[in-house]
Amino acid sequence: MKLDNCSALITGASAGIGREFARQLATRARTLVLVARREQRLNELRDELRNRNAHLNVHVRVVDLCDKTQIDDLIEWLERDKINIDFLINNAGLGDYGSFATSDPERDDRIIQVNIAALTLLTHRLLPPMVAKKRGAILNVSSSAGFLPIPGMAVYAASKAYANSFSEALRAELRGTGVTVAALCPGPVHTEFGDVAMRPGGQPERGPEFVYVSVEKTARDALAAVEADRPLIIPGLAMKLGMFLVRITPMSILRLAWRLGAKRG
Repeated sequence: MKLDNCSALITGASAGIGREFARQLATRARTLVLVARREQRLNELRDELRNRNAHLNVHVRVVDLCDKTQIDDLIEWLERDKINIDFLINNAGLGDYGSFATSDPERDDRIIQVNIAALTLLTHRLLPPMVAKKRGAILNVSSSAGFLPIPGMAVYAASKAYANSFSEALRAELRGTGVTVAALCPGPVHTEFGDVAMRPGGQPERGPEFVYVSVEKTARDALAAVEADRPLIIPGLAMKLGMFLVRITPMSILRLAWRLGAKRG
């Protein structure tokens, strides 16, 4: 789908990749609906985008995606104000570093609600009008963590496996409808994600610098893939190669690697 003159809704728009999506769409979109919990950041981004494009309609909505009632209110507001979304970017996501046995159940629940439930509900509510108009796109921001179980990030990786599977199945269902679906599966990106996912007293999770990809390239590659109707985006050559090897590696080999790693630890 060509993104020029689109009406996009972006969750998690106050920072990181979500904010960059908004910036890159600012000169192309007709309408942007920016959704996040931090109102001040959303307002600052709204002002920035309006300075870039005086003709852009920018709406800020403060929503906690863990709360289904707030999602329902968001959808009702869109319908009441006749804002027809034809590009949904399910970008919001939460993570957690550490063993599941010592995890905070409330934090686990928030990960599930944001990464799975909210993504599914927003898609379900905004998809039918796209199908009716035979025009639309859904971009689910997943993660390379969704390609395999990750000890120390068990709930997060599982939630992203859901996003990957859901995106592929939905794409197949929508073939021929004029609506496209893609999953963005980045590896490490310099955003606030790691700091938020870190537990009190924990150490930052940092990979080698060569695997990192900038937020600018991540968003640019994803938007180009949506326009080209590609199903999967893994930004960066190193991550593309690494995820190819991971995806063809038998689970028995991965289990052995984890076992050997645990013994060394």
